[in-house]
Amino acid sequence: MSELHLPNRIRRFAVERRDRPAVTEGETTLTYGEFDSYTNRMACALTSLASAPGRVGALLRMGLPGVATFVGCAKAGLVFTPLNWRLTPHEVAAIAVDAELEVLIVESDFAASAAAIAAAVPGLRIVVVGDHSAVAEACPWDEFVAAGEDTDPGWGDDPETELLQLYTSGTTGRPKGVVIVHRNLYNVPETFALYEFEDDSVSLNALPLFHIAGAGWLSTSLSAGLHTVLLDELRPPLVAAAIAEHRVSHTFLVPSAIGMLLELPDLSTYDLSSLKVIAYGASPITPTLLARTMDTLGCRMVQRYGMTETMGALTALRSGDHDPRGTRTHLLRSAGKPLPGTEVQIRDIATGEPLPQGETGEIVSRSRNNVSGYWRRDAESAALYTDDGFLRTGDAGHLDENGYLFVTDRVKDMIITGGENVYPVEVEAVLAEHPAVAEVAVVGLPDERWGEAVTAVVRIADGVEPPSEQELVAFTTGRLASYKKPQRIHVVDELPRNASGKILKRTLRDTLSTSDTASR
Repeated sequence: MSELHLPNRIRRFAVERRDRPAVTEGETTLTYGEFDSYTNRMACALTSLASAPGRVGALLRMGLPGVATFVGCAKAGLVFTPLNWRLTPHEVAAIAVDAELEVLIVESDFAASAAAIAAAVPGLRIVVVGDHSAVAEACPWDEFVAAGEDTDPGWGDDPETELLQLYTSGTTGRPKGVVIVHRNLYNVPETFALYEFEDDSVSLNALPLFHIAGAGWLSTSLSAGLHTVLLDELRPPLVAAAIAEHRVSHTFLVPSAIGMLLELPDLSTYDLSSLKVIAYGASPITPTLLARTMDTLGCRMVQRYGMTETMGALTALRSGDHDPRGTRTHLLRSAGKPLPGTEVQIRDIATGEPLPQGETGEIVSRSRNNVSGYWRRDAESAALYTDDGFLRTGDAGHLDENGYLFVTDRVKDMIITGGENVYPVEVEAVLAEHPAVAEVAVVGLPDERWGEAVTAVVRIADGVEPPSEQELVAFTTGRLASYKKPQRIHVVDELPRNASGKILKRTLRDTLSTSDTASR
């Protein structure tokens, strides 16, 4: 098993692909031989400040310092703990205290957060990327790495060694540290085949390191021996330019980012012909967006469904199942089939009993990718699992007769209106087909008569005449049961999102509820 652990893959490619490009950031490219040496130095430098399994925090965008710290930690037996640099200094300091950080690697742009963390964590050692004078008593990044010896500490064989700690987004409460071991990041050949990687494939990663999508796609790309191009932010013009310049063949994006890429007014000026596969996650893709993507970019699509606690790996909708115009378009609403070695069941939300095919309940899973639990949260770790070892995802869904999983929504996002259950994704999928709707999110708001009112929030496509609320409701006639139709529709300029691009429905509910109360 250890042969496929991340640090051992880098060691192997340092021999087999020594002179082939490993990572590129801007004008800098390191070959696998150079990257192996660089991460050896990083690992040795880190061991001068912390001992295994100490936590190394990182306030770093997707770039060479972040990637080198991740791999360096894995080689040194330390736990890479990337922090959400979009949080306030107070919020990120609370996470640093929870993680019991010993070291912090930080970009000088985040000096205020670094100062807050330093004040909250006595004895913290800080390394700064950029202007080191921005953070008191910090060591410059280049000086820090140069001080490390080009000697490999040799960690990475034990599948149960901790190497990564990701914090949940905290949209439903205090963020929890998800502890990830080498076994959870086990990248098998079946995964590489799923993405249709080839020997000369080039991967683009513009996702944040602190999210499972960014860390997971990075681990997969490096473990497959690809040339990985790093972008520090997910801006459509930068994505298009990077694909064209580096002849990128594979990338991972959320559907909303794919939509924004297609909306670029000068998209046709970029040569994107090298793009072969877009992997996506966080939400299903609509037939309309899929057709536009495949027609415009001429690429194939692969969906992955999972969560931080499953290392983003439960099911996959393979490229052959993405047919926007054929007889199997209904599969686009599914999350695909379970991956090899993964068991997926549907359990009754109230009783925990397995449900028959076609019935909706909570999705549970059992696989080697499932983490053991949360950092310093014994009760919540225990609650994560059923008595027979299945992880509770908190998502609702069902399995069809062919084994395809359909994720209807988060269990907590289910709307109960007039005694009927409504899963927002069903309503969203219908409204998203309206030609004027660029994006849509559906939530339940308190209602005196119905308990909850099905409420849609839409962003209108650029340059399109906004339809009336009545027109949008009428569009759902014949497509949705009467009780599922939106009772209220709000038009907004932008939907609230977290760093990975996921729409923050709790924020929407809070904002709309406050607005409704104030208007009464």
